[in-house]
Amino acid sequence: MTRPLIIIGAGGHASVLVDVLRLQQQELLAIVSLDRMPKRLVLDEITQYSNDDDILEHDKSEVLLVNGIGSMPEGKARYEIFKKFCSLGYKFETIVAPSAIVSPFAKLGSGVQIMAGAIVQAGAVIGDNTIINTGAIIDHDCVIGANNHIAPGVTLSGQVKTGNHVHIGTGACVINLVSIGESAVVGVGAIISQDLPAGETAYGYRGKSQNEWSN
Repeated sequence: MTRPLIIIGAGGHASVLVDVLRLQQQELLAIVSLDRMPKRLVLDEITQYSNDDDILEHDKSEVLLVNGIGSMPEGKARYEIFKKFCSLGYKFETIVAPSAIVSPFAKLGSGVQIMAGAIVQAGAVIGDNTIINTGAIIDHDCVIGANNHIAPGVTLSGQVKTGNHVHIGTGACVINLVSIGESAVVGVGAIISQDLPAGETAYGYRGKSQNEWSN
């Protein structure tokens, strides 16, 4: 039996997730918003919790959580909320939008979110708390680390590997067999044809790192 869901966050990313969950006729118990709830039709009639700790009123066996906090480069709020509630024994729902295509031979971690129109091919592995955003393509045998954000329209060719906490910006392309190190950032529209070291930012046609451009 599916447990009721509590969504953490009430911004744009959360509203898109709620839209998906409504389409799937999931039971939405509450949404956590520290501020006044934004006026979004999709959020109407959902009970508001005004503090993260309100979740603790529910036993961890009774509910599932949805991480509705969006992800930007160097932003840590999404990761911190995931880490906090996992350490308390709560589980995060893995969400696949109805229009997404996910191979039965792909593996999705805890709290992964596959958004509308995304494609995840056979042999791909998606790490915990990662967003595969609208229309992104994860081709065969890619290994995506935990806490990644693969932004809308990204294409990862076969056997791409990313470390944890990687952000790949909207419309970027990563060529097959390329590895992207932990906490690296790929800029909007970049084409990456060579490995990107941990902590580096890459942009442009050839995806050179900032250090290479400055030399």
